[in-house]
Formats: sequence, C-alpha cells, structure tokens
Amino acid sequence: MRIVIDTNVVVSAIFFGGRPKELIEKLVLQKFDAYASVDIVTEYKETVEELCSRFASKPGRIPLTEIISLMKIIEPVTHIDVCRDPDDNKFIECACDAKCLYIVSGDKDLLSVNKYKDVQILTVAEFLDNNSLQ
Repeated sequence: MRIVIDTNVVVSAIFFGGRPKELIEKLVLQKFDAYASVDIVTEYKETVEELCSRFASKPGRIPLTEIISLMKIIEPVTHIDVCRDPDDNKFIECACDAKCLYIVSGDKDLLSVNKYKDVQILTVAEFLDNNSLQ
C-alpha cells in the first residue's frame, strides 16, 4: 500500500505522539510505503525547524531524518489546482504520480477534498482504523 503523509501528521508524530506516532511506527515496520516529493520534504524540514526554535524545551520523539529516510522521494510531473489552500496541491500531485491510494492528513482544507481520482484523503485515525496494518 502506498500513501503520502501530510506535514501536520509528521510534525504531530515528532512532537506530540499519539496516533500520528503510531502511523510513523507502522512506517518503520514497513507496513506500507510512504512517498514524498522534494517540495514536501522541504515543507517538513521548515516546519520542524520552526517548531524546534519555538519549543526548544520540547524534544522531538522521532528524528525527522529517520522519517524521511523511510520514504520514497519522487519528483511529480502532474500539476493540479483543486485545494482551497494551493500549498496542499503538492500532496495530491505526489500521491497521483506515485500511484498512492491515500493521503493521511489532519489539514481541514486537504480533508475537505475527500477524494481526488483514485486517491482518498483520510485522517490518521481513519487510515489506521480502516486498514489492517498489523
């Protein structure tokens, strides 16, 4: 199974744990394949750096470099414009070009799209609860 993981899920896994951390633990166990583009990885890094500087006393639980190393990085060729927030289009572009079934996100703008072609956009809980990843 192939998925794209939105930035807010990666950041939540690193700083807060919970279901997002459970998702990343499944990635570590190779229960699915995660894909990202260079633009997505850049957004991950910028967001984590910003939060590290804002919350210096809260150490990350999982290193971002470890998460990225588990992902397959592609350079999408598809260009779409379907999201209310244009920055979210890159997740759908990546999912389409990597032939992913899901985007896992907590972003309301992205979740409002619900589905684009064959790609479903789910919350972490929906993804974990609806897919047998034992």
